[in-house]
Amino acid sequence: MDMSSEHTFFNFSFFKVDQKWRWLNDMTKKESAKEFISILEQENNVRYRSYSLVGLREDADFMLWLAADRIDYMQSVIAKLYRTVLGKYITPAYTYLSVLKPSTYTGKAESSFLKGEKPLRYVIVYPFIKSREWYLLPYEERKRMMEEHALVGKKFPMIKLNTSYSFGLDDQDFMLAFETDDLYSFHELVMQLRETQVSRYVVKDTPMLVSIYKPLEEVINDLG
Repeated sequence: MDMSSEHTFFNFSFFKVDQKWRWLNDMTKKESAKEFISILEQENNVRYRSYSLVGLREDADFMLWLAADRIDYMQSVIAKLYRTVLGKYITPAYTYLSVLKPSTYTGKAESSFLKGEKPLRYVIVYPFIKSREWYLLPYEERKRMMEEHALVGKKFPMIKLNTSYSFGLDDQDFMLAFETDDLYSFHELVMQLRETQVSRYVVKDTPMLVSIYKPLEEVINDLG
């Protein structure tokens, strides 16, 4: 699979675990974890990262960030996961679909994930919707405001942004995935972005899902 493709699809799948999972004996959970992990490790058409949200949200316990050049591949691997022992104890909390493509304003399609860069400690994922009024503005006016928006981001080089597009694929316009080792800096970035002109046209940017990058074995261990 050519993961540098400008048409790579992303799937952000958040799951909630049934409390009954925690009552299973340790050996069963250990073997079930191996089964679950093997599905993803043996899948040649899908790349993934795993994140824990245990104790950070009441509605989701972990997230799988999947990347593939066809959504069929991602659906197939999720279906396989549901057929595992652990899969019988999890339910989807949020699922978002998007595609990586060049930016309308910069012409770049960038993703640290697809570049194979080392994952940073935290990722903050959220859907993003702009008003219809935004899209009816002249292109040059939108570009000017986006340049102002980008200048704020440049003040925080410790934060990596993975922007993907959901038009026609899901309910949101964009999916944003910010990576950072410094969560407080992200807090400051968001506060400053609220003061840019682009923020006038934001309709929705929630739920804002903060999670911690961990190997999948650790993520499953966090489930109890």
